[in-house]
Amino acid sequence: MSERITLGHGGGGREAQILIRDHFASRFGMNGPMTDSALLHVSGDLLAFTTDSYVISPLFFPGGNIGKLAVCGTVNDLAVSGAEPVYLSAAFIIEEGFSLDQLDLIVTSMADEAEVAGVRIVTGDTKVVGKGTCDGLFINTAGVGVLGRELSHIGNASAVREGDRLIINGAPGDHAVTILAARRELSFDMPLVSDCACLNHLVKKVTGVPGAVHFMRDLTRGGLAAVLNELAAMTGCGIEVDEASVPFQEPVRGMCEILGFDPFSLASEGRLLVVAAPEEADRIAERMRQDQHGRDTAIIGRITSTRAGRVILNSASGGQRFLEMPPGQLLPRIC
Repeated sequence: MSERITLGHGGGGREAQILIRDHFASRFGMNGPMTDSALLHVSGDLLAFTTDSYVISPLFFPGGNIGKLAVCGTVNDLAVSGAEPVYLSAAFIIEEGFSLDQLDLIVTSMADEAEVAGVRIVTGDTKVVGKGTCDGLFINTAGVGVLGRELSHIGNASAVREGDRLIINGAPGDHAVTILAARRELSFDMPLVSDCACLNHLVKKVTGVPGAVHFMRDLTRGGLAAVLNELAAMTGCGIEVDEASVPFQEPVRGMCEILGFDPFSLASEGRLLVVAAPEEADRIAERMRQDQHGRDTAIIGRITSTRAGRVILNSASGGQRFLEMPPGQLLPRIC
């Protein structure tokens, strides 16, 4: 009997990686590490190119909506590859009966976020499908950015070495828990909003010193755990993370304790991991804290030569455990 696609294949974890590797990349001749953007050599220039689709439910949530998310997600995929985002496309699959007022709100938020990021939406497509076949609205965005050759190593982690420091720009998991709360009409004593944001201006502050940044990745599906395990697999290095240094917000910790989730596996849409040379890490973290999207920046761990290819979590209680690649999808339809 033929195997079937499950929601776990869309979670950004182990099942998603197997699906992409065995059923897409191998057929399309895509060799090498799976990075957020493809690097293209065009007439002597180096371009970054990426695409993503957004199927989030609900379409509107505290801190954003599907339109803002679509712009931020693609801008960030370009930015963490070291590129300066320039142009986006936007394609809409709209369900029959969808409110034009809601569509206008979403499109306006896309235009506003593109202006904030300094990118232009220059082409697109629109399709309308029958009622009940699309769940309101799906959006695909693709993006092109210009990449300096001195930053071309950032996406593939080829410069990562023992002793490098791990830096994140704020509390992970806010986006995933905000979406869960919006679906279930939950409220918290401490208001929680999605971290959805364009990070390209923050990235410019990070990459100001040539050679100081060795890797970047945004913490989307699969969260911090997925990115760290991908990095360990790409480099063959060991990674140590200090749990007490990761600045989770209390609503995120509390929700995870109630539902049995691992907060390290929860998605963010405005958080990134930076791997920096040890001698530059403190200065990079301080520059990040000067940006509105990096005020809670923290150094959370290091690259090691032990436990090759594995991620070790130094727990707040004093023990250690492996931080594994998430196997499937904790929360579907979060982006």
